[in-house]
Amino acid sequence: MPINLAVLLGTLSKTPEPRLLADGSTVWELDLSIRQEGHPTATVPVSWATPPSGVEPGSWSSGDELLVVGAVRRRFYRAGGATVSRTDVLADAVVPARQRKRAATVLADALEVLSAG
Repeated sequence: MPINLAVLLGTLSKTPEPRLLADGSTVWELDLSIRQEGHPTATVPVSWATPPSGVEPGSWSSGDELLVVGAVRRRFYRAGGATVSRTDVLADAVVPARQRKRAATVLADALEVLSAG
């Protein structure tokens, strides 16, 4: 059974930005910098459509450390008369890393998905 699961731990490159969609819903756009020793820093775009009630991604700022669990996706769209693509992570959960208990719960849920697959 194929599984598309992405787990990221990194720092925000900039303050998250809301993007209003045509249907009236909002998607939060985040850029997460991932630094691994011996490798160049990677910036991973993250889209988050369903923050839970009480979570305000706009209150986070550049440099905040976050844990993201979601799935990798590639989407295609038209821009400037050409078809372009973008690969990002579609987040199921985003948790500030300082919230250790919540982060542990999110990771445990991700591991459960892996073990069930």
